[in-house]
Amino acid sequence: MATFTEFEKKIIERIDEQIAFNKEKPELGNIDLEKGIELIRDAGAILLDVRPPAKVAEENAEEADIPSAYYTPYPEFTNYLDILPNDRTTPIVTACLKGLFASRVKAYLELLGYSNVYLFTGNIEDWITAHKAHSK
Repeated sequence: MATFTEFEKKIIERIDEQIAFNKEKPELGNIDLEKGIELIRDAGAILLDVRPPAKVAEENAEEADIPSAYYTPYPEFTNYLDILPNDRTTPIVTACLKGLFASRVKAYLELLGYSNVYLFTGNIEDWITAHKAHSK
């Protein structure tokens, strides 16, 4: 049976807290485009496009002028912590192409104490395309 240090036990407590928060969210915090847009528009959420630079084909969500969007590439994510809101209840949506990097960043944010983090289950490029189509 595994044994854990006091530090690891604190991490386990944080994980348990975040699982409890996620249980209260529809779909455990996994959202589609409609819900993502609603969170930005109505709840003041920020959107984090976390694709690594090599995965950005054209422009990232921030360059596409999606409201409250920031490009925080996964490999350098900790270099962008200063853009995070001080209020750790502010909704945050993480997004990438297939969810792999966004899922990891969601977990990191939750470990940092952010309690209102969501995972966009679609492709961020589709969100950018939809935003451009509705911005014209």
